[in-house]
Amino acid sequence: MGIVSLEGVEFYAFHGVYEEERQIGNRFSVDIHIETDLEKAGHSDDLTDTVDYERVYLIMAGVMENSSHLLENIAGNIIREVRQAYPSVGEITVKVSKLQPPIGAICRSASITMKG
Repeated sequence: MGIVSLEGVEFYAFHGVYEEERQIGNRFSVDIHIETDLEKAGHSDDLTDTVDYERVYLIMAGVMENSSHLLENIAGNIIREVRQAYPSVGEITVKVSKLQPPIGAICRSASITMKG
């Protein structure tokens, strides 16, 4: 087993509980870690024998295009869509961070981490 990861993938998107967040938008960062068997790809050197991280990025980008109120909803949708594309993978961990969230204080990010 091994882990295929994308870390610090940044998006400008329109998520948030407040209407102004969904209109103005904000920067988000997404990390994903996918447990999978890497042995076959390690021998074959064939992309079809592993999780294609470009395809994973495209899944993440598609989810980020659809407005959500909660970071939890974003992470859950990414997990579901990655699992649909790669049903044989093990645990998927997604961290979604809203950069500089509007909380009335200086804050680098607010984030959630979900496993599925």
